[in-house]
Amino acid sequence: MSLPSLNLLHVKAIALAVTDLERATRFYTGTLALRPAVEDGQPVGVHLGDTVLLLKTEWYGQPTAFPNPRVTLETANARDTESALRERGVVIGDPVERYGEALVGSFFDSEGNKLWFCSGAGPS
Repeated sequence: MSLPSLNLLHVKAIALAVTDLERATRFYTGTLALRPAVEDGQPVGVHLGDTVLLLKTEWYGQPTAFPNPRVTLETANARDTESALRERGVVIGDPVERYGEALVGSFFDSEGNKLWFCSGAGPS
């Protein structure tokens, strides 16, 4: 017996706890240059491709360096992304390292949330 497809397509939204909404909005729209996300005429966070990062205040969650689940953002070149983040004054949590066929690193947002980023490793 075959089960019907769930038709799962992609991650629509990821909620991030923030303690200072204005500071977090400046970080994501200014430092990371992501475009604002608006729902029902109200700002809710930022767009990362087709995914919305929801910036949540007065929420059960608190900013954390130990997220569960872990959020990993794909980038064209993780080493270039790390350099660009450093140039913007962003705190790097884990410098880029090779894990098999991937390059993986992490950074902290303005609120202390740890976000990971990765790319293919390319030739050795």
